[in-house]
Amino acid sequence: MRRSRTFKNVAHVCRTLLACAFILSGFTKVIDPWGTALKVNDYLSIYGFEELKSASMAFSIWLCGAELMMGCMLLFKVRIRLISIFAVVSMTFFTLLTLLSATVLPVEDCGCFGEAIKLSPWQTFAKNVVLLPLAVVVWWRYKPDKIFSFKPLELLLMSLFFVMSMSLGTYCYLHLPIVDFLPYKVGVNIWEAMHAPDTTPETEGETILVYRNIASGEEREFRLEDTEWQDSAKWEWVDTYTTETHPAVQALIGEFALRDAEGEATEKVLTTPGRLYMLCITDFDKLPRSCRKRMSQLAARAVSDGSGIICVTPMPLYEVTWHDFDGVKVRCYNIDASTMKTMLRANNGVVVLDDGTITNKLNCRDIVL
Repeated sequence: MRRSRTFKNVAHVCRTLLACAFILSGFTKVIDPWGTALKVNDYLSIYGFEELKSASMAFSIWLCGAELMMGCMLLFKVRIRLISIFAVVSMTFFTLLTLLSATVLPVEDCGCFGEAIKLSPWQTFAKNVVLLPLAVVVWWRYKPDKIFSFKPLELLLMSLFFVMSMSLGTYCYLHLPIVDFLPYKVGVNIWEAMHAPDTTPETEGETILVYRNIASGEEREFRLEDTEWQDSAKWEWVDTYTTETHPAVQALIGEFALRDAEGEATEKVLTTPGRLYMLCITDFDKLPRSCRKRMSQLAARAVSDGSGIICVTPMPLYEVTWHDFDGVKVRCYNIDASTMKTMLRANNGVVVLDDGTITNKLNCRDIVL
């Protein structure tokens, strides 16, 4: 009797710890589906499944939402028998995956806790080695229970957790993360942060342009000094990244750089006094009409208020470029694609600077005048 009670107490502790781990991991990732999708793409590239990248965002929201949902169900004891089976299977899979990531195909960061907590592959593997036995204990404790015998309250709570988790991920995808763990958060002065003491070793990087052959659909990488990619009739721009940071790895704030045909413009932009609107545009050709309209209205207001306004894009600019937003000419600069995605988790949007300090960030659909 005492042994059974002791085991139940141990299983209760294991269930609580496992639930908290799932909730923390799921929440930190589901609020940043862009970051999780980048990490998913990283794994897909490593294991040779590039053709699945188009589904990475949907998978990111589902995976992180499911993890958060599992944690809530464990915490509130909703169908623990069923959830414990999923927990054991998922922890076994990810333990093996992180072992491979730490040995055969190493990655810099697993992304297990999004941008909130950074773990090395071996730290991630150790974390999974600890959590897997907890999942097994919970599974063994509730082994006698029926798997699919749902009570009305359990169905209600499960539906609530599902809607809550998936809605949170979808909301953060359509807007911005409700909690920002990235270096370019509101309140950060980019220029000052760039020149803060840095103990990380310097590395030489190179800008890589990714273009798609319009006729064959084949993607190819070019260096800046190559000239073949400049044939717009043959090549279509896809992406731009720098080799010192993998595209799926968080870009350091010290790597922030703006440039165009006239050269470096980082200091000039970041030390601009007063308010400066920085329009972030991934691809001008794919900019939604509603987004273009909002940006045009913002550009008109900036001019009337005497505020500064520029646009930044990873699309290569062949010359000094002024983009026309319904009669308002806005100077455009090149920015690294991974840096822009680190600064603004959206395809298009605006970052507001006041004396170089980030005071607001908005997804394009949230620009309201």
